[in-house]
This record gives sequence, C-alpha cells and structure tokens, in this order.
Amino acid sequence: MLDYSAVWQEAMRELRKELTDTEYMMWLNKLGYEASREGAVVACVPSKLILDQVKLRYSHLLEEKLEELAGEKLALEFVVKKNTASSSRQEKKEAPAGEPPKPKAAARHSQLNEKYSFETFVIGESNKFAANAAVAVAKNPGTAYNPLLIYGGVGLGKTHLLQAIGNAIHKNFDAKKLVSVTAENFTNEFIYSIGNKTTQKFKNKYRSVDVLLIDDIHFLQKKEDTLEELFHTFIALHDNKKQIVFTCDRPISELKYMEDRIKSRFRQGTMANLQSPSYETRYAIVKQMVDSRSLNIPADVIDLICNNITTNVRELEAAIENLTAYGELIDKEITLDIAQKQLRDLFSSPQEKKVTIDIIKRTVADYYDISFGDLSAKKRTKALSDPRQVAMYICRQITEYAFEEIGQEFGKNYSTVMHACGRIKDKMKSDPTLEGLIHNLIQKTKENSIKE
Repeated sequence: MLDYSAVWQEAMRELRKELTDTEYMMWLNKLGYEASREGAVVACVPSKLILDQVKLRYSHLLEEKLEELAGEKLALEFVVKKNTASSSRQEKKEAPAGEPPKPKAAARHSQLNEKYSFETFVIGESNKFAANAAVAVAKNPGTAYNPLLIYGGVGLGKTHLLQAIGNAIHKNFDAKKLVSVTAENFTNEFIYSIGNKTTQKFKNKYRSVDVLLIDDIHFLQKKEDTLEELFHTFIALHDNKKQIVFTCDRPISELKYMEDRIKSRFRQGTMANLQSPSYETRYAIVKQMVDSRSLNIPADVIDLICNNITTNVRELEAAIENLTAYGELIDKEITLDIAQKQLRDLFSSPQEKKVTIDIIKRTVADYYDISFGDLSAKKRTKALSDPRQVAMYICRQITEYAFEEIGQEFGKNYSTVMHACGRIKDKMKSDPTLEGLIHNLIQKTKENSIKE
C-alpha cells in the first residue's frame, strides 16, 4: 500500500524553514497528512476558508516540494476535516496521572467581538504586511511591533485586525490585562472622570494594562486634554514594554490637528497600511462569507460581485446580505440575472474616492436650494434645521467621522449631532419617502466625490 507520509513530513519540515513563522503558523501549520494513493497525496484542512487560502497561495509550492522529495510528480488533494491536527498529525495524549488538568479556555472578553479572528480574515497582497504584523503582536505582545498602527480607508479591516489581536491574546495569554476601546469612548470616559473627580481611577485603569487597543485615533484630533492624557499613558505603557495597538483612517502624518510630539510617539513603532483588496482577495473574502453562512450563491454571481465592487469589504458584505435577504423573502435560488438586477444600484457608482463632509454638505445644500454656509448657521428655522439634520445623518452613515468631529464641521456640539441622527432615523420609520430621499442623496454624494 502506498504511503507518502514520510515525504509529506519532510516537505513540511523544509517549508517550515523557508517560510516566515507567521505565514507557516497561520496556514501550513493547519494542514495534516491524510492518505496516499497512486500519484497523489491527500491532505486535510480544518475549514473551507483555510482550504481556499492554501490552494490560492501554497498548493503549487507544496506540489513542487513533494515532487522534489519523492522523485515523481505527485498531485495534491484536500479534504476538509474540522478537527485537523497540525502537520505532524500527533494524536493528543491523555495527561499522565498526577499531572494537573489544563486550564479551561478563557471566558469571552466583554470588549471584544468573537467573530473577529485571524481565521476569518482573508489575506491578500493588499493586507499581507498588516495581517502578519498583527499575528506577530498576538503571539508575542509587548516585544516586536510595539506600538503597532494599522491604518486605511473605510471597510478594509482595521477593526477586524485590532479585535483579532485582542481575541488571540485573550485566548493565549488570559492572565494579561487587556483593554479594547474606541477613541470616542476613551474620550467620553476621560470627560466623565473629570466631571466626577475620578481622574486618578481613570489613569490607573489605562496605565496598569498589559495590552491597550484603541480604534480610530483620528477622532482625537483637536482634543488637547484627551491627547495629553493618552500621551502620558502611552509613555507609561511603552516604557514598561506593554503592547499598544492603534487604528486610524489615514497615515499619522496626515493628522492635521495633533501635536508633533504625539504623532512622533505614534510613529516610533510599526505602521501597517491596508489597501483596497485585489480581485483574488475579494473573491476569497466573498467565498468565505458564502461558505460560513452555508449560502447557495453560484461562482458566476461571486465573480460578478467581485468585478463590480472594488472599494472595500463592507460593500462586498452588503451585496451578500442583499442577495441573502432576496433569496429568503422570494424563496428563489440566486442566479446571475437576479444578482444583476438586485445589485444594480450597488454597482451603479464607479469606484469612490474618500467622501468628505464638505462634499456631503454641498450635495445636501444643492438639493434643498440653500447655501453651503446655511448648514453651519445658527438659525433654527425648519427650512435650515431639516437639511442640516439630514446632512449630519448622512455624514454618520457613510464616513468614519465621530459625532464630535461632525459637530465641529457644522458648528454644533456632540449631543446636537446625536439628536439629529436619532431624529432622522425615527422619521424614516414612519416616512418611506424620507428614506428614499436619503438613499438618493447618498448616491449623489458618492457620484460627486468621483468628480472632485
């Protein structure tokens, strides 16, 4: 009976030396030898996601290595087995008598979303460096890549990687104290501590952690006191070799309203850029979405989506959600013709540039036949307040600006923007025409962003 297990083991040992630790541990370490047959080796993988990535990136490399070692061309085949061991295929042994039981898995961290993991993050050329840096941080927090800044546009996976780091550290280093927070919530907590005279408690909370994850630090621009507090927290943690990870929607150098000494601190570690995914990566992302939800969406529809949506992952997900809802409500299988009709609006606008608040304001002002300046005026007449609230709501929906940042652009405060967004959301429930209007204004805004 044919047995290529020894060839397989040697191939994996050699590849272990040739690839980076991160690459090997993330993908090839998940493979196992399953069986042999004439002219072929069968490997097992724990999920379709890993199977797709291995086929895309490593199957050719594996086949070359097997042929080199076996002296004959061997095809590589795969089977999916959920509990695949690592490439050594060592069976788990029972603990010897008297050996203490292994600790139970850590409970879910209240500030982390379990759906964000490295296993569900699809890696391509556009995000490979950022993903590898994130994995390295999760494996050895506080050593390499500290601080780590992950930056990129809307919907490219910044929050996913940040939370994946948190989930991995919490799982493997559950004794470490980890805090994950958005920059907006960090600011709100700080303001609350000042008002309630509990600033020392606030300082103790953030300066005593082993791992600090802060999402969307661009929100902190112009917030001098909060930035000052974060600056001293940063120094305290970094000097004690505690891990710090930030995300931002742009490179640190492009943050206009932040002191150079603070930007310098943020830049002293590793900065990893997330770019728009390539076609191959988009296809792998959509395939992973489809498989994880057990959806029946054919390959030609996936191809259609990936050829027409090139900007970010959120829009890919929106397309899948749209088709899923249609299929469930109409009880029909999704075909290429149905997909083209259902996703027509999503496909209609060309690739977007970054939408700014100024573009949104101009679009809304043109529709309501008012001036650009009227949207920031102090007047509270209905003729101005309604367009202003619509513009604020759109800003919150299609940009990553926080309530306070939006308020600054309209000459209003944080609570005014919150109230405006809540009011528009409530009105749309009872007024379908308003929902249609806002949809049209969003589409027009995106079209205007292309022209500029």
